[in-house]
Amino acid sequence: MTEVQTQIRTESDLIGAVELPADVYYGVNTVRAAENFQLSSTRVEQFPELIEALAIIKHAAAAANRDVGALDETIASAIIAAAKDVAVGQLHDQFILDMIQGGAGTSTNMNANEVIANRGLEHMGLAKGDYDALHPLNHVNMGQSTNDVYPTALKLALHKMTGTLLESLEGLKNALRAKAKEFHTTVKMGRTQMQIAVPMTLGQEFAAWAVMLERAETGLKRVRFDLLELNLGGTAIGTGINANPGYRERAIEYLREITGLTNISSAPDLIAATADTQIFVDLSGALKRVGLIMSKIANDLRLLSSGPSGGFGEINLPARQAGSSIMPGKVNPVIAEAVNQVAYQVAGHDAAISMAVEAGQLELNPFEPIMARGLFDSIGILSNAATMFADKCIVGITANEQLMRDVVEGSAGLATVFSPVVGYKAATALAVEATKTGAKVTDLAVEKGLLTSAQVEELINEALAV
Repeated sequence: MTEVQTQIRTESDLIGAVELPADVYYGVNTVRAAENFQLSSTRVEQFPELIEALAIIKHAAAAANRDVGALDETIASAIIAAAKDVAVGQLHDQFILDMIQGGAGTSTNMNANEVIANRGLEHMGLAKGDYDALHPLNHVNMGQSTNDVYPTALKLALHKMTGTLLESLEGLKNALRAKAKEFHTTVKMGRTQMQIAVPMTLGQEFAAWAVMLERAETGLKRVRFDLLELNLGGTAIGTGINANPGYRERAIEYLREITGLTNISSAPDLIAATADTQIFVDLSGALKRVGLIMSKIANDLRLLSSGPSGGFGEINLPARQAGSSIMPGKVNPVIAEAVNQVAYQVAGHDAAISMAVEAGQLELNPFEPIMARGLFDSIGILSNAATMFADKCIVGITANEQLMRDVVEGSAGLATVFSPVVGYKAATALAVEATKTGAKVTDLAVEKGLLTSAQVEELINEALAV
């Protein structure tokens, strides 16, 4: 049996020569980074939005450099063609690096430069590695630094991903609103501090959850808008060193044109924009808020569905799977529990991102890779959780209306409803007697001549009005 010989090519850097398969599109810098950073199971190729953003930036940069006379038309055309290939999903498997890496994202930028250079060489009819004709750094990275390319790519990717998240949240919000409408006449007792409070409807409870989620969405939308203020053109520290006059303005114009995002803008102070990663902690905080609201709703649903005997048992969550390997017939609130855990992970990412943002020094924060990993993961799992929560839990919830009605009619909490008419002292006496004897507050109020049956019904209906 004859062994198949794998063709190789040799590339060199300041450290020395490296042999790599001739058919791969990445080069020596990517190989070095892949050897150095074997830290997690999360790879750049898992985030197509990031790779697409990097390709769009290289496209815009090449076009801008061509326009200002810094880049030959043939080379620029090859880079643009290669960048377009990558932007539509080609060669993503060539982005082999761990998301956690030292160097402020330099390895990922190098990876993009090499893949696009070698794909560009193919468009020129040349062999991979023929960098005299088209060089990853001299040409693909012209007028750029990782310090403006990487954060710009993160922001563009995050902007796109948060759009997907907002769509998922809209679905969850609509599911909650539909249930609010379905249960708008279903009377129950509200609770504060885990104790019976005053009457409400189940529909009001669902409507309130929808409003909470909408408020969290509003905060996310505000931060999402701010993501489009970019430092591209600032190069290493924001001074624009090695970028040709007119390049920054043209590159930003091309980004607007390629993405269709007309509100992309250049930061007014590129030095500040390069050093300051506050936008990422702002986004993380907005994501955490979304996660915490979803978790609060999940907590409430688990509590209201608890039992079903021996618990609140006011609502029924849809049964999704067997709940126990030992207890026959047991069904657990697994969808809500999964939502809780997503929120905990998002909060964990937020802690790491906050530490990374604080740790930046002088003109650059080198810890953007861990911010990126955390933000991408948070957005992804929140999007999935919102869709799961709506489809596999919220839409299938049913209410135990008679149980809730019985609780309302037998609750000492109705004394609060009667208090404005009978007075606080008399209402307190009604509540105490009802608690001790188990009698209904409504019956006691009528028996003692404090209210008529018609007044009781009127006061309860007024209490439920919104």
